[in-house]
Amino acid sequence: MLQEKFKKVAVLPENPNYEKLIERESPIANSSSDLRSPFERDYNRILHSTAFRRLKHKTQVFYNIESDHICTRMEHVWHVESVSYTIAKALGLNTELTRAIAVGHDLGHAPFGHYGESVINKLHLKYLGTKFWHEKNSLYFCDNIELLPNHANVNKNLNLTYAVRDGIISHCGEKDINQIMPRKNFIDLKDFNLPGEYNPATFEGCVVKISDKIAYVGRDIEDAINLNFLSESTLKELSKIVKLNEDGVINTSSIMRNMIYDICEQSAPEKGICLSDEMSYTLNEIKKFNYKYIYDNERFNSFKKYAELILNDIFEILYSAYSSENVFASLKAKEKKYPTLMSGFASFLAKYMPKDKVPAKYLSKLEQYGNKMIYEDIQSEKIYVQAIFDYIAGMTDKYAVKLFEELINY
Repeated sequence: MLQEKFKKVAVLPENPNYEKLIERESPIANSSSDLRSPFERDYNRILHSTAFRRLKHKTQVFYNIESDHICTRMEHVWHVESVSYTIAKALGLNTELTRAIAVGHDLGHAPFGHYGESVINKLHLKYLGTKFWHEKNSLYFCDNIELLPNHANVNKNLNLTYAVRDGIISHCGEKDINQIMPRKNFIDLKDFNLPGEYNPATFEGCVVKISDKIAYVGRDIEDAINLNFLSESTLKELSKIVKLNEDGVINTSSIMRNMIYDICEQSAPEKGICLSDEMSYTLNEIKKFNYKYIYDNERFNSFKKYAELILNDIFEILYSAYSSENVFASLKAKEKKYPTLMSGFASFLAKYMPKDKVPAKYLSKLEQYGNKMIYEDIQSEKIYVQAIFDYIAGMTDKYAVKLFEELINY
């Protein structure tokens, strides 16, 4: 039975590391009538967050915010949840944990997909001297930015379990590795300096890591076909890579199905979560195909320039409002020219600052906030710049475009 394979190493109450894996930064209220496990609670906390809702208006690969048929970041997340759930269920792992990691793994993704991420990274290196990468930013968002009202309607940080937080920051699927084994030590997750630097601490996290890769290569191809990115000759080339029969159809399901089954057959606690050598080679060849004909396609050039223009301009206008003496007064002075941008950013800042440092106009709203004060010293240029990055990274494509239109419609 497949389900017996990982029974002894699944993150269940009998696992010797279970208590460490369900640890939170601070306790959350427990109700005797609550039917949920710690990971089910994390799943719900993420699902109810505004950062999760914004994923429906964030680019996955193809920028088309008006189309109902192009994959968005939210749809990608659901694909990862579906793939990881199927694998985890078949292997006897904790599906509640894989679901929670999957729905939260891209919460900190920038607008305009990986192109937006690369723009922010350049600015991040220039102004803060460190790299911006979405896996780490997703954890940062879960720990510090994203808020959720409790039963008293007070907004608090998400405060997720260690296992879910670990799965989020370690989900990088860009490296072409097979046989993913969980690491044995419980490191401080802030010690991650590079994407994929450490494997997840759980087999469930390893499942999400490989599911992310399977999900994006499959769905991106289907979108590319629908948008006529792929010629008849390139599709024939892809058919040979995927090894379809002559009458086989290339779509998300046909690409994912065999890989999912292969993982369930090949994986074992002593080997890790893995594909067969043949299927691993196929997956990596599909990824190369995607880069050659999709991600590096010249048809994206205009979109890349557009994304760069928007994000750079928003950053520069907000940066120009920096004041070492009174940030809020400086933002107010520019509000006549840029009302939505300046007022929105000021309201954002206020939620993460001590009340005695916030103008009176915001205080009534702040009574419902009890989260971390991460911008306590907003007069510091470094903290102010970090706040700009936090604000921009949380935007949807639509909101970023709206702000840009405000900048040019003077």
